Amino acid sequence: MAISRRHFLYGSAVLSASPAFGQSIPLVPYRNYARCLPDYLRKISREAYDKRVSAIAKLTDEASIKARQRWTRETFWKLVGGEPQKTPLNAKVTRTIQKDKFRIECVVFESQPKVYVTGNLYIPNDGKGPFPAVLMQAGHASNGKSYELYQFCCQGLASLGFVVFAFDPMGQGERTNYPGDIPWTTRLSGGADDEHTLPGKQMLLVGDSATRFQTWDAVRALDYLASHPLVDPKRLASTGQSGGGTNTMLLAAVDDRLATAVATCPNSENVAVRDLIPPGATDDAEQNFIGSGPEGFDRWDLLYPFAPKPLLVMVSAHDFAGTYSPNYINSGVEEFNRLKGVYERLGHADRIEWHDSPLPHSVAYELRLRTYNWMRRWLQNEQQPITEEPAVSALTDRELLVTSNGNAVVAFKGETPASLARKVKQERVNPRRALDQLLKPKLPAKGLSLTTVGKSEFRNVKIEAVEVESAAGVFIPAWLYLPKTGAGKQTLLILDPRGRIAWREGAVMEQLAAQGFNVCAADIRGFGNMAPELSGGLSNYARNHATEQHYAWASLILGESLASQRTTDILALVEALSSRIPNASISLASRSILTTPALFAAAYDDRIKSLLLSGGLVSYNNLLQSEEFLAGGYFPPPAEQAQDVFGGFVPGILKHTDLPQIVASIAPRRTMLSPRNAMGKPVEESAVRAEYQGASNIEILSGNDWDTASFRKLLSAAS
Repeated sequence: MAISRRHFLYGSAVLSASPAFGQSIPLVPYRNYARCLPDYLRKISREAYDKRVSAIAKLTDEASIKARQRWTRETFWKLVGGEPQKTPLNAKVTRTIQKDKFRIECVVFESQPKVYVTGNLYIPNDGKGPFPAVLMQAGHASNGKSYELYQFCCQGLASLGFVVFAFDPMGQGERTNYPGDIPWTTRLSGGADDEHTLPGKQMLLVGDSATRFQTWDAVRALDYLASHPLVDPKRLASTGQSGGGTNTMLLAAVDDRLATAVATCPNSENVAVRDLIPPGATDDAEQNFIGSGPEGFDRWDLLYPFAPKPLLVMVSAHDFAGTYSPNYINSGVEEFNRLKGVYERLGHADRIEWHDSPLPHSVAYELRLRTYNWMRRWLQNEQQPITEEPAVSALTDRELLVTSNGNAVVAFKGETPASLARKVKQERVNPRRALDQLLKPKLPAKGLSLTTVGKSEFRNVKIEAVEVESAAGVFIPAWLYLPKTGAGKQTLLILDPRGRIAWREGAVMEQLAAQGFNVCAADIRGFGNMAPELSGGLSNYARNHATEQHYAWASLILGESLASQRTTDILALVEALSSRIPNASISLASRSILTTPALFAAAYDDRIKSLLLSGGLVSYNNLLQSEEFLAGGYFPPPAEQAQDVFGGFVPGILKHTDLPQIVASIAPRRTMLSPRNAMGKPVEESAVRAEYQGASNIEILSGNDWDTASFRKLLSAAS
């Protein structure tokens, strides 16, 4: 084979660098910064896992198990926003559909005042009742209760002598909150997932959650079912597939009335696992328990209060690759065995079963049969299993409508999750106190130092590649530009979501250093070299989960929001820069989604003498009042002024403070800003002044505010 000159030279270079040729080239001292955020999440996930496993290992007798069951229920309600108060259901039947073996009553009730829940009640035609009853919880099908396979399961159970109530979950079917051309279908590109998560994120800002909302709908649906004159309230069950399986787990955690349950293909993977594959088992808003990691609470805890009642968990073995994370089956089997041990200690090992199917994510024929036989066994005392499904035939979405127009919110002028969030009472407190309570960044040790890992210089500038350890195992890389004549009296810290890799020779950082300023361009968690590496598992899963949204969810679940982590990074940089150049004042320039942690850092460290917030969110309240907002952005971020804002969320913050109040609290330090609204569009100056009317320290910018002139203006404000 002919060897090209290029290959010959490459081979010669490798050989000449080897010890055999008497030369040794040291390894470049740079870290793999892309591992810092994933590894940090692995660390805190494992800490949460160890805490939970240690607690469960102590469940050795009935007394300890009952104590854990009480703790689980109390902790669940605390995490999701508190247990609501029951209010009148005001239920009514709008019409009835007659079929051969059953009839279907079209029902609407209020789970909360003016929160209308639509459902289909399947009642057997044979027998007088009272019948055993099953609550059918829909998975994330956009048409909710009308999804064909869910209909099959309802019809099959009704034909076998069960009353079945199938209802539309939040944002699905006739409860769609963002309707498209067809009123019971959504205009959102992510379907039911987005219908849950878009308002679910807004609810977090006021300390509420989609988890609480969905759980309460199920509790009130069970209220309706249990109160029906044809239902035996002592023989109640819940089942559901996918999101409906997860909702069955939620209901099992809080409602003692259930006699048995079948959870099919639920999100039964814990987030705090032995070996997290970052960002882990993040999913729709209602499936993510904010702050659960530090409590030692996770998804499988939902089923502990249910023990020792009969429980069947069925999964698709394919879900580890096609639906949930690569840990889905491993985590599920491990946790099932842990729960089974509790059943054994209570003397009822025969009441809990696991079944995995090789078929894809679905309530397929085989799983429906197992559901029928489980319900017959435990609610009808029928021990002989059936081998064929009763005759089933799906009705159209329109045939099953409860409302006249196909949308309960429109038909009854009802409330939505987002409209309820907007009505939560807000009590303003000192912004720093609110951040201490809700954000909780890790404050750096005094004298934290920069480590220099490389140097260069040209013309009138010296450049150092530096890093600082902001948290255990988290190293923040930066470039430090210094005048050749020595460090200046002012330092500019620049945070650009495009990362310091946006550097160009002769650009603004070099220009400012040549003019006598110190300039530090840094990458903090999620950006530039700190953007997380792709995780293991199927490529589609790894790519789809390498997003700001998923890492934000994982961080919130594990007790340290991305906003908190990034504030920690910025505070570490400020401390290290102050240690390196102690007599220089510091100004902070931030852009887009990095403006929020930059503002938080300024609230904590008054060494930040002036602040530029370029293209950041105008206020959390603006986002709460908006019907839609930017969400779901990928790493690295897209266009710098149109990015996912979820990484800047602080749960509960709007109950106590907002960005304009935080800006006002750092006065008289100057804050220059050019804010954008929830959809990434510029805000008119008059609207900005209305939002920031209590802040005397602001200067509103327009046009290009990310250039040498703007930075010079920022530095002069710190003088």
